[in-house]
Amino acid sequence: MQPERGKKFPEQFFFEHPHGSQVSLKDFIELELPEILQLSSEQLKGSLERGNIKFYNEYGLDAIQIRKSIGQIEAGTMVCLGQKVDIIRGFPKIRRTLMLGPALEKHFSQKIALEEKMNGYNVRIARINDRIYAFTRGGYICPYTTKKANQLMDMEDFFNQHPQLVICGEMVGTDNPYVSQYYPEIGQLDFRIFDVREKLTNIPLPVLKRRKLLEEYGLPPVRFFGIYDTRNSAGEILDIVRKLGEKDREGVVIKDPDMQIPPLKYTSSQAHASELEYAFSYPFDLGQPFFFSRVIREGFQSFEMGESGADMQIRAQRIGESILYPMLETIRLIADGKVAAEDLEIEIDSPAEADDFVRYLRSLGVIATVEEVKNGKAVIRRLHQSTSDKIGNFLNGGLY
Repeated sequence: MQPERGKKFPEQFFFEHPHGSQVSLKDFIELELPEILQLSSEQLKGSLERGNIKFYNEYGLDAIQIRKSIGQIEAGTMVCLGQKVDIIRGFPKIRRTLMLGPALEKHFSQKIALEEKMNGYNVRIARINDRIYAFTRGGYICPYTTKKANQLMDMEDFFNQHPQLVICGEMVGTDNPYVSQYYPEIGQLDFRIFDVREKLTNIPLPVLKRRKLLEEYGLPPVRFFGIYDTRNSAGEILDIVRKLGEKDREGVVIKDPDMQIPPLKYTSSQAHASELEYAFSYPFDLGQPFFFSRVIREGFQSFEMGESGADMQIRAQRIGESILYPMLETIRLIADGKVAAEDLEIEIDSPAEADDFVRYLRSLGVIATVEEVKNGKAVIRRLHQSTSDKIGNFLNGGLY
């Protein structure tokens, strides 16, 4: 019997244990998983009872999905069952610095490594049971990303030699169905790798060792700016971020070269404005969670860059326009009897792939439909229902 995803684990569900016997999933979680993850039985039992641990059964993979962090185990961790028990740890949250100079000296030791932060979506790629899967941040297998990652990169030799490693990277480009952004060197769709980690421990490879390994297998890394002295690098990094912003690029990730210290991220003003513009196109679905943190970033960045006069005015105007203009456009759209929606275009080999992608989006709680299938492409329409309903209500005299 296969339990439905999202339901509690039924005691009668069994899987073929690598030791060669049928094992109750309940017994595995209570008796073996605590030792594997180095957690107490009470921690796992409590998370299971709260619904933070779910059964996952999609695309030929049975797994235990950890939706919220438990102790040192990150949200998005997948315990994959089958030929052997494989642990794909969730990708750790990268914290952000608001004041670059003081944060560098406080957080890092003598040296830092600087790499570009690209605007796409975070994906972990690993071989499980002789198949290469792409896992999204929350611990779901995205069928579209899995297919495209395998088409864009030849990873067979890499995983043949390093089955214990996980590739962490960003899917980027204009055909990205989640975050569409144009990069001259990318075009429609490609992948850039920013991390390689061990499956069970989540220990990352040092920066230069990782980049050398990727080069050996012809796998594409993110752009590398170099190794810098921590105490003298803030001004140069600010200048790099400013130039990236002028080209509508996102920003940088600052790393300890040995990856012993957690990295930090720092993004451009243009990236903040772009995110606000997207969020305020659907203000009642996305606006509030996006707004405060990005405006705070702008204030601290403007201060650290010593802006005044015209430079400050340009920043203020950019923020204001990114909030007001898209919101007005959506209000006018709904006033004309339409709905708040965005169309995502993906390449497909068959209509079934479009249906599969929509089912995946719906499993995440996204309202989506296949709008059109034509010439090897599918248009997926994502509805932002809260924005449509609330703006419609206000236009008809509803109170806020």
